[in-house]
Amino acid sequence: MNPAQLSSAVVEALGALVDEGALALPDGVPAEVTIERPREKGHGDYATNVALKLAKRAGTNPRALGELLAQRLLAHEGIAAAEVAGPGFLNLTVAADAQGRVAADIVAAGAAYGDTATLAGQAIDVEFVSANPTGPLHLGHTRWAVLGDAIGRVLAAAGATVTREFYINDRGVQMNHFADSIIAVAQGRPVPEGGYHGAYVHELAAAVAQQHPGVFEGPDDSAEERRVAVREAGYALQLKAQQTSLARFNTHFDTWSSERALHESGSVPETLTRLTELGHVYEEAGALWMRTTDFGDDKDRVLIKSDGELTYFASDTAYYLDKRARGFDRCIYLLGADHHGYVGRLRAMAACVGDDPDQTLEVLIGQLVKIMRDGEELRLSKRAGTMVTLDELVDEIGTDALRYSLARYPADSPLVLDVAEITRASADNPVYYVQYGHARTCALMNNAAQLGVTLPGTDASEAVDAFDPALLSHERERDLLRALADFPRVVASAAELREPHRIARYLEDTTSAFNKWYDTRECRMLPQGEEPVGPLNRARLLLVVASRTVLARGLDLLGVTAPERM
Repeated sequence: MNPAQLSSAVVEALGALVDEGALALPDGVPAEVTIERPREKGHGDYATNVALKLAKRAGTNPRALGELLAQRLLAHEGIAAAEVAGPGFLNLTVAADAQGRVAADIVAAGAAYGDTATLAGQAIDVEFVSANPTGPLHLGHTRWAVLGDAIGRVLAAAGATVTREFYINDRGVQMNHFADSIIAVAQGRPVPEGGYHGAYVHELAAAVAQQHPGVFEGPDDSAEERRVAVREAGYALQLKAQQTSLARFNTHFDTWSSERALHESGSVPETLTRLTELGHVYEEAGALWMRTTDFGDDKDRVLIKSDGELTYFASDTAYYLDKRARGFDRCIYLLGADHHGYVGRLRAMAACVGDDPDQTLEVLIGQLVKIMRDGEELRLSKRAGTMVTLDELVDEIGTDALRYSLARYPADSPLVLDVAEITRASADNPVYYVQYGHARTCALMNNAAQLGVTLPGTDASEAVDAFDPALLSHERERDLLRALADFPRVVASAAELREPHRIARYLEDTTSAFNKWYDTRECRMLPQGEEPVGPLNRARLLLVVASRTVLARGLDLLGVTAPERM
């Protein structure tokens, strides 16, 4: 049994007690109860505090309610023991056959194991990275490339309809600075003030010249025409380079939205008209302002400057409304450590357009990452000239090691990673430890096949039907089964809290449980010598297949590969 099944059993027991008149719950029976794994051995497989929570409402004391529930739950065929402890905690021990059935459920579900419906019906947009298309992606983008992608994966696993979105900041003065930098490099002149430096600018200049021969030549009166042509060509090349880098990093987007296209579509003027109709804009000192202080912002925000230029905040408001018009119930923004001030203004913006920001908008702020090598912080890039690029990090560290190392910590914690530590092929390196655990399950399955230990039938359902779950009764097997059973709850929690690091920590604990089972002499899966292949060998093979399924699925939720050999 897994925690969700136990929760259902407790809810069912509460309902039966109410129907019999043995218990009164004026507010009704809860739809679910909390089921946790106790910290200490000897306290059963699982525990619940439901008696403590409901006793006052039921007009009784927690221990008395716990005893009522214990008696009722003992009639459940999957529960071997139910005992009241302390002030009213209820400790539950699952029957061996019901616990072993977890392995069968996992194998039957396959790669879908861990999926839940906790967020079913919600359409969620997750926007992350959203870099200017004026240079390579760098270390500052890397953490969000991992976490945004992983958050999208766990939200989808929890049943939400998810769109992962990149907002291209392709409008504004930086685009002209970008073009002017490419032109200056191509013509052998110094890069103008505010321009872009690095080897990549020279590469872009060469690529633009190849695509558009003669574009860097001609009279001065064609300078603006030249700027536009170079800007568009350089933009297309640099955006393609960013997309290639992200795909190489196993980070994928469903939608690439353009700020410029937002303006060209008329969305920004329509937004200003809507805000005016709602009464949330005013003019002062020749500028147009949004009255965001009405909704908790620390100051009102300018939409149109006194010189007539639209601000980024005007674009941000139109972009938010565009997302809502596309049907998203919730818009999640992943922003860097220097964007704390955006939280209040974005929430106020959502309120100004008539939304409840608690329901429709969410802003996650990530802290900085430092990468160390030989005691020195990586700062400079051979290509970008200022910061180390994503491509350089992948070349040096590898996609899997970098993704896992960034994913296993909460986004709001500053992070320092050492290249030597996160690339070390040893058990004290978490990504290697978990991947090696998966490879070990694959090796066991291959060895089993060579010795004739196979699951009966031709598909998972036949193997499950022929399996005796009660055979998986050793303490180490029960420990591993409890860990495997917890996976759906962990995935749902990671999605609900937007914390994919919970998946990583779960994988490490589950790999540990698997290794302890593997190292236990009494839990040998493979027959020795002339021993015949029996039901216990096949039951343990099913446990290995279940372990492999969970480890592979968990790694995939982090965007990390599950190698079969290491």
